[in-house]
Amino acid sequence: MTTDTIHYDEMDSPVGTLRLVADSHGLREIWFERERHPKKADASWVRAAAQLKFARVQLEEYFAGERQHFELPLRPVGTPFQLEVWHELGRIPYGVTISYGELARRIDKPQAVRAVGAANGRNPLPIVLPCHRVIGADGSLTGFGGGLPTKRFLLAMEDRIARGDLFGGPPQSADTHLDF
Repeated sequence: MTTDTIHYDEMDSPVGTLRLVADSHGLREIWFERERHPKKADASWVRAAAQLKFARVQLEEYFAGERQHFELPLRPVGTPFQLEVWHELGRIPYGVTISYGELARRIDKPQAVRAVGAANGRNPLPIVLPCHRVIGADGSLTGFGGGLPTKRFLLAMEDRIARGDLFGGPPQSADTHLDF
């Protein structure tokens, strides 16, 4: 049985260095520089900027405020339930937030709020599958793999762009809001 080569590359972003991971079928993962659950690249992975250009370009457009919807081949790996949650994440409009309860209702599992939260927390493609747009029922910002300052930055950036705030200037780097 042959296995698909996994390619990776890193890119600078306003929220720190992002590691992009893909196989020949599509983007599999995006890692933040400071992960809540740090991961290591497998020794068999191949660093290849050219193979990740398709994702890097769209992420750069997103951070520049020029892209509100990603058009990437995606290949997240997870359970059927996780894949269902992640698919629904991709349907949350730019600049909009919903609660975990609403996300559970959208997949017809209103009693599975905790399971939805766990699946959201394991999302391998943050930003592209916008788990940062899921917040607490009371409007509070809750856990995020890239840290709450990053979540705050992404939501503020999207809100500013969605409102057409051309004079507000770019949001501050997430590093300027670190809580530690």
